[in-house]
Amino acid sequence: MATEIERKFVLNVPLVFDQELHGGKRIIQGYVALDANGTELRVRQMASQAYLTVKSGKGLVRTEVEMEISAEQFDELWAFTEGRRIEKVRYYMTREGQGVEIDIYEGALSGYIVAEAEFSSEAAAADFRVPEDWAVMEVTNDARFKNQALAVNGWPQ
Repeated sequence: MATEIERKFVLNVPLVFDQELHGGKRIIQGYVALDANGTELRVRQMASQAYLTVKSGKGLVRTEVEMEISAEQFDELWAFTEGRRIEKVRYYMTREGQGVEIDIYEGALSGYIVAEAEFSSEAAAADFRVPEDWAVMEVTNDARFKNQALAVNGWPQ
């Protein structure tokens, strides 16, 4: 099993990154099963690839197991995600020497922008300084801002 060490930030104002952003891959993801302890089973389609992922845990350090699945398997599982879906476009950039993913949400969550950074260790995560030009709120430990919660409950009030 892999361990994911990730910090998550809500960008409070639209940012103009100009040429810093790369990628722009559309993602649709839905949750097949959710457990009260934070364990989730999700399917995700990004470009022509599809994935089945199990995540468990809360906050900064989580367990993650991900495997590529066929388009047919994705379609079969997607039917079980009704009412628990999100859509977004993912961009990539580097800040302070750290790779960062910028997710710009669409649909019911339109206007929601998140920056996520994955780290090789908890020490590296603690050392990351949020760039001063980002108007942010860190939500790493706030369950209301997890993608599974957004898919079920929408934007936190």
